[in-house]
Amino acid sequence: MRLNAITETIRSRRFWVWQLGGIVIYGLPAAIRLGTGSDYLPVLGLFEVPWIGHFIPGNIVEKILVNAFFPGAAGAVAGEIFYSKTHGEVFSRRQKYLARLGGALLWTAAWSLFQFWGNLQNIAGPWGGNIFEYPMVYPINFVLASFSIFTPTIVGFLKTKIVNGYHRLKSIH
Repeated sequence: MRLNAITETIRSRRFWVWQLGGIVIYGLPAAIRLGTGSDYLPVLGLFEVPWIGHFIPGNIVEKILVNAFFPGAAGAVAGEIFYSKTHGEVFSRRQKYLARLGGALLWTAAWSLFQFWGNLQNIAGPWGGNIFEYPMVYPINFVLASFSIFTPTIVGFLKTKIVNGYHRLKSIH
């Protein structure tokens, strides 16, 4: 039953939209950094703050925006789909958000392991620093993942408002 649920989750279009969309959003700042050879991001760099201890990075605004989608929300959607495939489509709001939380934390744990492995490789970027995350910021990733369970709901709400607005505008003309 669980293997079947995993297979159905992987076959879900929604699963892939969130995985690939999240990876693109996560990879954009990294691609900009590698492309420009600078650790500074043109727009988000304006919001950089000094590091707070070893745990809160200077690019916290970027981290919040990016982690809201990957690995957090991507994992949340995977957890929700997996739960619905194992327990049936109809479930309570509490079960939905708990399933999302489990998925978000699992995805974040897997991504943190990958980041840790990469950090141990000590691959320097063009700006001189390691291209992988500093391990002391991993705890903030789990905090952000816990909040990212609401990202799919917010995105769905915004999508509905935009689509309804488009249809209203279209009916006027």
